[in-house]
Amino acid sequence: MTTQSTKKNTTAETTGSVEGAGRTVFLITHTGRPAAVRSAELVVQGLLRNGIGARVLAEEAADLTLPPSVETVRDGEICEKAVEGCELIVVLGGDGTLLRGAEFARASGVPMLGVNLGRVGFLAEAERDDLDKVVRRVVARSYEVEERMTVDVLVRSNGDVIHRDWALNEASVEKAARERMLEVVAEVDGRPVSRFGCDGVVCATPTGSTAYAFSAGGPVVWPEVEALLLVPISAHALFAKPLVTTPDSVLAVEVQPQTQGGVLWCDGRRTAELPAGARVEVRRSAVPVRLARLHHASFTDRLVAKFALPVAGWRGAPH
Repeated sequence: MTTQSTKKNTTAETTGSVEGAGRTVFLITHTGRPAAVRSAELVVQGLLRNGIGARVLAEEAADLTLPPSVETVRDGEICEKAVEGCELIVVLGGDGTLLRGAEFARASGVPMLGVNLGRVGFLAEAERDDLDKVVRRVVARSYEVEERMTVDVLVRSNGDVIHRDWALNEASVEKAARERMLEVVAEVDGRPVSRFGCDGVVCATPTGSTAYAFSAGGPVVWPEVEALLLVPISAHALFAKPLVTTPDSVLAVEVQPQTQGGVLWCDGRRTAELPAGARVEVRRSAVPVRLARLHHASFTDRLVAKFALPVAGWRGAPH
């Protein structure tokens, strides 16, 4: 595992004609979006024209018009097995679909290239209008690969481990009922920081700093920065500020015994009930998610573009 939250590899680029025989790309599509369906069909057609095979999930294939040469796999199969033999995962959809693709990418170690068909799409590398460019760059193997930090999540109850999970963006401990506050103690590296009532606590990676943690009032952290974030949600306390810790810190959230328990969410996709007195531990994982990148734009430019930040009047540094 790299010691950085983001690592760029040498660009995999070829010149001249590219032999597509034996190459396969795995596609994940939000088939509930007509735009995604059409985009997936166009990407498959482009790959096949260049001799590159395509593989899709069987339940998504039912909603797509695809040639019989396209491989299908069941969604219930282990993610690693479903992507076996593929050189790239292309994901077409919004943030939820991209996080679904990240599950396949992390399990298999295969890079993921996201095409944003939603709103913000920080994990995406291309927009719908870039489909032709995406196909050309995939055919030419012209892209760089970044490694993004993930976290391992452990839940203990009465000292016993009752649940294990992971997250690319964040693990959030939240109250189970809207009318009841969650009473917790936040901990960093085995030492208590503060006890407070709240709607929840977000433990995030730098990648997740622009997701739920951002909505909860946390800072934006550049992906190259090695760090973990602990961000209280609507906390009733004088000291309930977001914390930025070292990447090797262990964050913990203890649900107090007198509360009614809570809910753990990992990337907003996987959930587990937390009994009263449960302890959630979040630490850096040894397994990253690899993202394929087409552009060399700085994260600052990506931030401005994704959030449509006003920069009119900027003159830049004097030359």
